[in-house]
Amino acid sequence: MGLVSGPQGNPQDAPDRDTEDFIRRLAAAARQEQFLTVVSREDALAAFRAAVPHAALAPEMVPLAQALGRVLAGDVASPIDVPPFDRALVDGFALRAADTEGAAPSQPRRLALNREILACGVAPALPVAPGTATPIATGGVIPRGADAVVMVEQTEFDEASLVIDVSAPVRPGQFVGYAGADMALGETVLRKGLTITAREIGMLAACGLAAVPVVRRPRVAILSTGDELVAPGSPLRPGAIYDSNGAIVAASVAENGGEPVALGIVRDDEAALEEALRGALAGHDLVVLSGGTSKGAGDVSHRILGQLGSPGILVHGVALKPGKPLCLAVAQNTPVVVLPGFPTSAMFTFHEFVVPLIRALAGLPPREEQAVAACVPQRVPSELGRTEFVMASLGRGPEGPVALPLPKGSGSVTAFSQADGFFAIPAARSGLEAGEAVSVVRLGAGVRMPDLTIVGSHCVGLDRLVGLLAERGFTARTVWVGSAGGLAALRRGECDLAAMHLLDPETGRYNAPLLDDGMRLAPGWRRLQGVVFREGDGRFEGRSAEAGIAAALAEPDSVMVNRNAGSGTRLLVDGLLKGARPAGFWNQPRSHNAVAAAVAQGRADWGVAIASVAKAYGLGFRPLTEEHYDFAYAGGTEDRPALAAFLSLLGALETAAALEKLGFTPVGEAR
Repeated sequence: MGLVSGPQGNPQDAPDRDTEDFIRRLAAAARQEQFLTVVSREDALAAFRAAVPHAALAPEMVPLAQALGRVLAGDVASPIDVPPFDRALVDGFALRAADTEGAAPSQPRRLALNREILACGVAPALPVAPGTATPIATGGVIPRGADAVVMVEQTEFDEASLVIDVSAPVRPGQFVGYAGADMALGETVLRKGLTITAREIGMLAACGLAAVPVVRRPRVAILSTGDELVAPGSPLRPGAIYDSNGAIVAASVAENGGEPVALGIVRDDEAALEEALRGALAGHDLVVLSGGTSKGAGDVSHRILGQLGSPGILVHGVALKPGKPLCLAVAQNTPVVVLPGFPTSAMFTFHEFVVPLIRALAGLPPREEQAVAACVPQRVPSELGRTEFVMASLGRGPEGPVALPLPKGSGSVTAFSQADGFFAIPAARSGLEAGEAVSVVRLGAGVRMPDLTIVGSHCVGLDRLVGLLAERGFTARTVWVGSAGGLAALRRGECDLAAMHLLDPETGRYNAPLLDDGMRLAPGWRRLQGVVFREGDGRFEGRSAEAGIAAALAEPDSVMVNRNAGSGTRLLVDGLLKGARPAGFWNQPRSHNAVAAAVAQGRADWGVAIASVAKAYGLGFRPLTEEHYDFAYAGGTEDRPALAAFLSLLGALETAAALEKLGFTPVGEAR
């Protein structure tokens, strides 16, 4: 009751409107029924297919110019003969084959020329009588009486007497293309269900068809829900994120034969969402929402769906990882799919449940997913009872392709762009063992194994180097797991290069002392590491990095931001702390950018990052050390084309210029 008034019931102690709204939403969340029944992936698919016909929509006529990529709704028969007349296949003379019997160079047959030339598009006016011939061009109409064409090269022309001598016999039908030889009148030339390509466009045009019946594309309404969402291009307010799901879903709908209808962002308000949902149900074949399916005060979509008519919600909660909060429903005879809000979860469930429906409605066949047999180089744990999809990049191991699991969560936007594909861990398994075979389903057409795999610590300098490598025709896959993780991956044969900046505490040297026998080091560049803080912070202004850290550690309210274990920066931080565990110690992000963002946004007061990142975020910087960012590789592999190209780039002038522009110091050649 203290939330209503203070001890004396003073009006100033009453909550403001925002507090009341917060309490109301918390209470609503507590009352709502979450995850009605979590079902298996197979049961969810079966329920969805039973309630929603996965069949092609009704046909529509479209102009030929708009038919590319569409699906034929019926068989197409040619309304004419193609070609529509007998025509010459070479430049020469139309004649009667019988007039050339016995012709030879020593005894040619002489024929009089008719006084017309049959160019393309010219209708013959004169018949070919016995003993005569008519000049004709390739594609010209064969005149009445002629049954063959002789090539110009097999004749001699007498200009004075307008005759030709034929030096070889001509067989009937020689060099004649008969009417209907390509497509005959009434012949079925294209079959129902065929996807129209440029080839089919040409056939339809040759038949004289200006329009064609195709399966209507399903109109898919797309809504993004969430108070935190902002449309791309708009200013990003504090606590907000850009709506990537809407763009990804729209592109995927179009990619699979649908017509996306983007309806924008709806805030987490039940009345607003109900209005938007009712509008989306009108005139669309499918409605896709993202967000608003899991536990929380803003998750209201499933309550609205339960009020819009039978059968309502079919499934709310599927034993998937990622993707458990998926909601499948039918409202007003229209299927509705509510995807999880996190991008990776949203896209896995979209491709698993929505893509088959869109393609079926569009008349397209199921996607022919390409799979690559590979093995996992290390144990991959999984949650028992949930089918787990694991994003992976493909690498070349000692015994064939290896599937390298990506360290990305369901909230990652970049997971799909960095991955070559994914593999599934069955619900009945608690994980996969090292060396176990998996089938990696490739993501997207044209995805191929990279020429070079680089695992380890991220650096924008390496991003630039990979771009220069691409200009030389080589592709590279980069996986960020930290310096120690990169070195471990190299030991297991999972990558070609380990990107690292590990300080050996015993020798005080970077990288080289930590290599195994048989490994070689390619020096990369130097990066200035230091303490980052907000400008004006008296604990660091005018002091060295070490003195600033000591001042921060002396204040209980000071909060640091750490780095992940296994990273080169973490080793540096541990040395600075000397065993201390200040507030924020267990906040351990995986990148310099995340450290800088935490400090810039006030969630932490200080951390350790590189100078270029501090500058990008407008932070103060106190230098600590110049670290060595280098590359380890297995000896004997340096002659592989992609690796050789990479190593040569390390000493190139254009690389040095690019690194210096980023604030790094190039080193030189590999050793």
